[in-house]
Amino acid sequence: MKLTKFLCLTLLVGSLSTFAQDENTLGTLITDRPDATESPNTMPKGFLQVETGAFYESFEENNIKTEDFTFNTTLVRYGLLDNLELRLGWDFVEGKNKFNGNTIDNVSSGFNPLLLGVKTSIAKENGCFPEIGLLGHLYLPFTASTDYKPETTGVDFRFAFAHTLSENSSLSYNIGAAWGNDSPEASYVYTIAFGQSITSKLGAYAELYGDLPENNKANHLWDAGLTYLINNNVQLDATVGSSITKGQDILLSAGVSFRIPTNQN
Repeated sequence: MKLTKFLCLTLLVGSLSTFAQDENTLGTLITDRPDATESPNTMPKGFLQVETGAFYESFEENNIKTEDFTFNTTLVRYGLLDNLELRLGWDFVEGKNKFNGNTIDNVSSGFNPLLLGVKTSIAKENGCFPEIGLLGHLYLPFTASTDYKPETTGVDFRFAFAHTLSENSSLSYNIGAAWGNDSPEASYVYTIAFGQSITSKLGAYAELYGDLPENNKANHLWDAGLTYLINNNVQLDATVGSSITKGQDILLSAGVSFRIPTNQN
């Protein structure tokens, strides 16, 4: 994990001179973090974008507190064609259970299944008609650590929509479905997020999201956060959230995203 962080930092620092050359040609980068809502935008052809960070979440019930620390929540996006991007994601999780403040189980830790996916642009925004994208992922069980290894491959897909409300605000939302955790039932996914530019560099958002499993109770959550543009190719973010239904008492997250050209035209 330390090696991964070092490589990401080295890549970021070594690319700053390239950022300066290209940050004015593409406009501000658009990320798929920190919220749960995926953007309909695809990466420009020949560009690589790394979106990484960490988050903490906890839930307490009947004096038993579950804590999860997720490190290196890295998503790598590469623009293969003008309207098609490849996506690769992996994260490292450490979880523990506590009773009255004392750890009651062995700490579980390891990598979640690697995410492999694509995103494509379907339509550009035109008046009241939103920008639309479609993305899908496979979650490969053989790439996961023992503590987080499912028996079957997970799958998800979602349609992503975005509306420009004004010069400084926007509305984005997703609808889709997911199959995972070795369950044959579908879990229908939704998100809706409102974004507001506070200054040219500082932005804020608020979001509702959740899933509706076919044979279980629905899960509904909220989060809100800030983003800060260091330049057009580097963005920092911070988030806080919780669940509306039972399942999550607190979510805290922070991260960084950066865009890198992989070729020079």
